[in-house]
Amino acid sequence: MITLTDVHKGFGNNHVLRGLDLVIPKGESMVIIGGSGTGKSVLLKCILGLVHPDQGTITLEGQDVTRGDRDAFLARFGMLFQGGALFDSLKVWENVAFRLVRGAKPMTKDQARQVAIEKLRRVGLKPTVADLFPAELSGGMQKRVGLARAFAAEPEVIFFDEPTTGLDPIMSGVINTLIREIVVEMGVTAMTITHDMTSVRAIADRVAMLHDGLIRWTGPVADMDAASDPYLQQFIHGRAEGPIESVR
Repeated sequence: MITLTDVHKGFGNNHVLRGLDLVIPKGESMVIIGGSGTGKSVLLKCILGLVHPDQGTITLEGQDVTRGDRDAFLARFGMLFQGGALFDSLKVWENVAFRLVRGAKPMTKDQARQVAIEKLRRVGLKPTVADLFPAELSGGMQKRVGLARAFAAEPEVIFFDEPTTGLDPIMSGVINTLIREIVVEMGVTAMTITHDMTSVRAIADRVAMLHDGLIRWTGPVADMDAASDPYLQQFIHGRAEGPIESVR
């Protein structure tokens, strides 16, 4: 679905991506792992076209992501942001239906509200939540609203940016289960950025380890624990000693 070939991106003297190669198969859930500052968010922004690579190519089903109709391209994606990124001034249903009433073929508000309520039900929220404002919700509920918004417009690809950050272990488990169920039900291609190994094991079909601007290892999640790559093993087991330097 998405192919990255020899992708480089730097900011001044900070070379973030250094010739990255990665294939994200259609209909599968790819999880990108790696420490803070290794380039995971920059990789995501490059795919979406929010920043442009200095070198290399990124394609979506064979088409260069930097060319063609920008609106049509972005309409193929859904996104769950790390901090939720809900609009404080909009009610919950208006957040979920944001794209539905502003897309190329906008729905009426009544139609969009009904779709939003159905998506909220899918993530375990009652219809009474629809008319609340984000500030009236807990962190876990806000995250579920963000998830409902991410798939409300039936995208082909969904990105999940640190989906369990700031959540307790129980709510993290709820979000992981919802993500996995929705990805399977919809048959979408999913890409998740996380350093939470519990999420990795719950969400992933395939895993890619990003370190120092390169993919160090990629393969099925079932092969991860037995892989010989020392960077991967240090990261997944949280070891202080190894090739990944820690700040002391």
